[in-house]
Amino acid sequence: MYATSRTLPPSAPVPEADLIARAVAGDSAAFEVLMRRYNQLVFRTARSILRSDAEAEEAAQEGWLHAWRGLARFRAESRLSTWLVRIVSNEALGRLRRTSAQIIPLEVAMLSPDPKTQAALTEAPSRGPEQQLLRVEMRRLMEARIDLLPDVYRPVFVLRAVEEMSVEEVSTALDIPPATVRSRFFRARNLLRKGLAQEMDTSLAEAFSFAGARCDRITANVLARAAAEGLSKL
Repeated sequence: MYATSRTLPPSAPVPEADLIARAVAGDSAAFEVLMRRYNQLVFRTARSILRSDAEAEEAAQEGWLHAWRGLARFRAESRLSTWLVRIVSNEALGRLRRTSAQIIPLEVAMLSPDPKTQAALTEAPSRGPEQQLLRVEMRRLMEARIDLLPDVYRPVFVLRAVEEMSVEEVSTALDIPPATVRSRFFRARNLLRKGLAQEMDTSLAEAFSFAGARCDRITANVLARAAAEGLSKL
């Protein structure tokens, strides 16, 4: 039996297969390393479907618990990241069905913003001391525009453009054909370009930033619930 005390730092250079085996045996420290490696991917996947930070955090936590419960059934034929995306996608979509979330019509999504926002979308970034503030605003605009994408496009765009997953990985994770991944990504990108112009490519990496406090909160909540369920062993 593996010890469950915090014996592994989050950046521990332990092979993923070893971490999985240790987590299956109840090693919470090993599972924490896995969580911190993939927390951003899991959160961004949930966020792309639910369009709410709070809802995405809850879905991410539930997804992690589902993953830990089923980790013994994971087979290395697929990547762990792909397996996790599928789990959290199902959890997020289930939440949408339970709450009967409304789909935002495309015409509403493409409404023109106010003049100041429109200027921020089209003007080149400042090279002065205001540059950092402008980038924060651009990130907010990017997140808002991604939220307004039709539901069928949004998860594909976030996984391909923000998380940089391959077409094949997205196809497997979302259970749609590769051709559908390509067409939805192409359409989503074109819709965003209409509003974000040249700023889109420079802001993608900062969309839905995953702060350290959020990562810590999700990790702590999952570990506490896992201990209560007996997933980790003393």
